[in-house]
Amino acid sequence: MTASFFEAEHMTVCYNGEPVVQDVSFEVKPGEILGIVGESGSGKSTIIKAIMGLLGEEGLVTQGDIWFKGKNLTDMSQKELRPYLGKEIGVVFQDCKASLCPVRTVGAQIRDAVAAHEKVSKKEVYQRAGRIMEKIGLQDWERVLKSYSFQLSGGMNQRVGICMAMLLHPGLLLADEPTSALDVTVQKRVVEELLLMREEYHTAMILVTHNLGVVRHMADRILVLQNGQVKAYGKASDVLDHPEDPYTRRLMDSVLHLKRTKKLEG
Repeated sequence: MTASFFEAEHMTVCYNGEPVVQDVSFEVKPGEILGIVGESGSGKSTIIKAIMGLLGEEGLVTQGDIWFKGKNLTDMSQKELRPYLGKEIGVVFQDCKASLCPVRTVGAQIRDAVAAHEKVSKKEVYQRAGRIMEKIGLQDWERVLKSYSFQLSGGMNQRVGICMAMLLHPGLLLADEPTSALDVTVQKRVVEELLLMREEYHTAMILVTHNLGVVRHMADRILVLQNGQVKAYGKASDVLDHPEDPYTRRLMDSVLHLKRTKKLEG
């Protein structure tokens, strides 16, 4: 058993017996943000699914352990894991609108999310949700609670997702490409709102993204993946500014090339 807040130790994840994440280890401390970056198919989202126990029938953690507050999540059944998800570990999905039910109001779904873990009145749930929504730019939160997901913009739905993830003040927030479905202006806002949640509640985060700009702005430490294997891991400034691994250097160079191209085009 480890005394760390959160730690993955030599984790290997397979689908149908084929490894997609191999011997991955990392740690997240309270209030720390870890950014996981890499190309599509590198295994980033698989790590999030493994933490949540959502690998499906074909996926399995075949080696290693996932520790959270002294408990080994890989040893837990879905029933044993359920009390942790939402209350202790929150998640913000890539497209929160897709994770919301289109025929139930936002308020009803928020009540359900809290009721799964706490006995709280509807009024208290709405007040709690309103306080968080105000912090992340949804000043007309009463209207939002009465709305359906299809009546809200992409950015508003993403904020609803952040609110639902933070309602129970989890110690760890998993954010799987939380800005990739948004335009650049809204991306910046959502990033600032996630950082506000970290500051407000001292929430640790695991941020999965392909956007190195977002990682540079948010992450304390970075894990770089290629084909399910760790290519770099360390302080954000070390990994981004002084990359030693060839793959990581290529990632950095591609971003610099893109910036120069945009500058010339502008």
